[in-house]
Amino acid sequence: MKLSTVTKSIILDSICLLYVLLFVYAAVNKLMDFENFQIQLAQSPLLSAYAGWISYLVPLAEFFTVGLLLIPKFRNVALFMALSIMVMFTTYIIIILNFSPFVPCSCGGVLEKLGWHEHLIFNFIFVFLAIAGIFIVSKETDGHDLTRKVLRFPFVFLNVFCSISIVLVLFLLSEDTMHHHNNFIRRFPQHSAELIHERNLQSDAYYIAGAGKGKIFLGNYGAPLSITIIDTSLQVQQVNLIKLSRTDFPFRSLKIMVRAPYFYVSDGSVPCIFKGSTKDWKAQLWMQKKVFFSRIEPIDSSSVVISTVSSFTHRNVLGTIAGKDDLDVKIVPNLLTKQIDGYFDTNGILQYNSFLKRIIYTYYYRNRYVVATPSLLPERTGKTIDTVSIARIKVAYRDGDKIGKLASPPYIVNKGVSTFGKYLFINAAMTGRFEPVDMWKRASVVDVYNLIDYSYVFSFYLPDKSEKKVSQFKVDDNRVIVICGKYLQVYQLQTDYYERIKL
Repeated sequence: MKLSTVTKSIILDSICLLYVLLFVYAAVNKLMDFENFQIQLAQSPLLSAYAGWISYLVPLAEFFTVGLLLIPKFRNVALFMALSIMVMFTTYIIIILNFSPFVPCSCGGVLEKLGWHEHLIFNFIFVFLAIAGIFIVSKETDGHDLTRKVLRFPFVFLNVFCSISIVLVLFLLSEDTMHHHNNFIRRFPQHSAELIHERNLQSDAYYIAGAGKGKIFLGNYGAPLSITIIDTSLQVQQVNLIKLSRTDFPFRSLKIMVRAPYFYVSDGSVPCIFKGSTKDWKAQLWMQKKVFFSRIEPIDSSSVVISTVSSFTHRNVLGTIAGKDDLDVKIVPNLLTKQIDGYFDTNGILQYNSFLKRIIYTYYYRNRYVVATPSLLPERTGKTIDTVSIARIKVAYRDGDKIGKLASPPYIVNKGVSTFGKYLFINAAMTGRFEPVDMWKRASVVDVYNLIDYSYVFSFYLPDKSEKKVSQFKVDDNRVIVICGKYLQVYQLQTDYYERIKL
């Protein structure tokens, strides 16, 4: 059945009007809440790395297409542009629903009231309308020219093919950029860390001494030799008193570290380490008068890695203490890189990853972490997504001082670190691009890195509790154990970005 010229004109005008309404509403909505639109794009599992320029290009393309649709002689071009935009939107949704590690809560704007599947149907309707409009316009412009009519089909196909290809290429490039060349854009999968247990410890003097096999070990700064054991459901609690073989040392601040079945008691200001079994919580003197240190990390039953200050260079250095009867101390002077003074600029957090059998040292004031073997052979220096590559500190010296003092508060990049399996978890101190500032006032951010391919993986929030920030956290399997003021919390990681590894 052939449609009359008037009917075709009415249908064409209706299609153009629908597209004008759709694009004007969508573009205005984006511009009215532009910051939120950029945040949504940055959290997109497809286009995160290009959120900046895409956030400007999309509304401009929509307005430009509307302008052409309103001019009759440009409707042919405008409908091809409209078709391309809708095909790209449709491809975007198809990839999200079928190939994305997570599905965002909504597209925002005109899509906000629709679910993803509903909007996919909505998009297909508008793709069909654009194609119908193109062929109606062709009847008017091509007349009886058969060649131009025949070429209309490949032009439509080419338009669709190119539009799909653009989205696919952006997706692949964006993923590579996000994980390996990140320009400080974080990705927060929905509900990636859920609070499952919480307990009021009635004191903010507790710290996490260790965790594993369903148990959390808590030390207490107010009771240095007391160890509290709580299961990960935070229901069963047991308190033990550690007995040291000697107590005649001038300790200032004893700290307990549990790596079951062993535990360690030390105070870096006194060159000694006690070691014992978690079966009876009795500790014998394991190391004495060998070396001063600021932190220890057990490697295995007969060795630990330490961070200390070199008596020759007055810089932070790493070392190992190993052996059973006759202990051997090995110091590696050049593993940490000096930038300013060698002391403050190399301050950081020492960790040992038992799954990868690697020592990890994360700098406080720059976007770097060092990975080394248990014998302290350097393996690689990893980069976090933060942009501070040179420590922002000012050091002042007095006459005769070998180690200076900070002349102003340092610019902290990495506040806390934990490692488990093939991942490194960093409590970040800097706000990334396209992030809601108000969330930083209400939560701490943890960035997750893959230690096998040295890539950024994802980030998650740890909300404040009673206006207190996270002071310490430790990851054990898919649980994140958190100290927040007087509260002990257990979060569960539940995102496809995180691969569980049983140790």
